[in-house]
Amino acid sequence: MTEPSHKPIRDAALRTPTDLGANATTDIAAALTGVLADMFALYLKTKNFHWHMSGPHFRDYHLMLDEQGEQIFATTDALAERVRKVGGTTLRSVGHIGRIQRLLDNDADYVTPQDMLAELADDNRSLTGFLRAAHGVCETHNDVASTSLIEVWIDEAERRSWFLYETIRSAR
Repeated sequence: MTEPSHKPIRDAALRTPTDLGANATTDIAAALTGVLADMFALYLKTKNFHWHMSGPHFRDYHLMLDEQGEQIFATTDALAERVRKVGGTTLRSVGHIGRIQRLLDNDADYVTPQDMLAELADDNRSLTGFLRAAHGVCETHNDVASTSLIEVWIDEAERRSWFLYETIRSAR
């Protein structure tokens, strides 16, 4: 008796059929996967600062960053699933995230609470720009479902930026 042969699944087998076309799938998947990598980077930085917060406003800042982290993380599954729905493939590892993320990590041993909040406000503003660019790509290919989702995520990123800015405004 011979053992059954197992052939590896090819990437093409993962391509979900769509009416958007090959160029649209490639462009949209790349744009959304870039945003997804940035969302994971921002999520981890937000949690890093949440875990390492200190000072007289600890409780307020700690809770705000926890809330923001949950909101950011909630986008990740929807983003990845959207890439798959349009026929693309997306992130596969932490290393993949590190190769394509545009937001910078912060591995410093100590960051002041004000600097943490300012950095997160800047990162959320940058993310808003990345989301707007992805929206443009999706709009070009008439991917109304992706543009609709992105519009909500832009509003959420702007709200996080606003809260962070107002929290530190008197300290500047």
